[in-house]
Amino acid sequence: MDRSTTAAATASPSDATPGSPEAGTSVLDGMPRQRGDAVAETPGPRPPAFRSRALTRARTRAPRPWRLLPTPAGTPFTFGYAAVLAVVSLTAGHAAPSLVHTLQQSSSTDVAHLVRHPVLVLLASALWIAGGIASMYAAGFVLVLTALERRIGGLRAAGVFLLGHVVATLATEVPVGLSVVAGHLPGSSLHRLDFGISFGVAASVGALAGLLKPWLRWPVLIGFAAVLLGDLIAFRDPMTDWGHLLSLAVGVSTWPLVRRRHRAGGGGGGAGRPGDPTVRAAQAPGTVAA
Repeated sequence: MDRSTTAAATASPSDATPGSPEAGTSVLDGMPRQRGDAVAETPGPRPPAFRSRALTRARTRAPRPWRLLPTPAGTPFTFGYAAVLAVVSLTAGHAAPSLVHTLQQSSSTDVAHLVRHPVLVLLASALWIAGGIASMYAAGFVLVLTALERRIGGLRAAGVFLLGHVVATLATEVPVGLSVVAGHLPGSSLHRLDFGISFGVAASVGALAGLLKPWLRWPVLIGFAAVLLGDLIAFRDPMTDWGHLLSLAVGVSTWPLVRRRHRAGGGGGGAGRPGDPTVRAAQAPGTVAA
């Protein structure tokens, strides 16, 4: 019988050299293994939920300039309203001037029309852009309303726009009517031509400023207010200029409401809102987002 084989078979565990392949795990039971004995651990694949959250954060940080413009799915209110304004402006640009003047006069929110058809003229007057589609307020409408709707949703963005449009219109036209009744203004002031989207845009700027970071909020708000004050000092159309400042103040007054909605998850349909099943799945440990 081979002696080496017999010796290996009969050797006790205590005879084996620690660290050798023959050494049992009970030689230094309870002692931590040395670095030479430890098995190198390679990092495994990250959990799917972790990858989903990391990818979402990376996408959020990446600049997306196309989100400055409205889309049918992301900002349906702004996209649809901008399309209507574009059609009206282009049609007015090719129609006879007399026809355009008649249409604008019939949709003007002057005192005479507000007394007879208040709801109709308040809505119809917001279909025109003073200065046309290339004006500053047309560009402001697209950029500001898109940003606002992405943060608080289409219904609330429309509410802010309409609130500024209605409040500023009534606040500037009612004093005109009272002044005519008191004899301080001539009767022709009751038919003062008044239309456009500028009141709604100014209110939307004020509301959007409350959702921006402080380093951007105050320059935007102060800069826009300075432009409006400059127009008022020029005294070309004081009633409209006062209306712009008032509608900006109306937008600022909505900060508690728009901020509450923004903290609750913003507007816009689709995944990504708190409470969405895909978000819950991505945040739950051990689950995978659908």
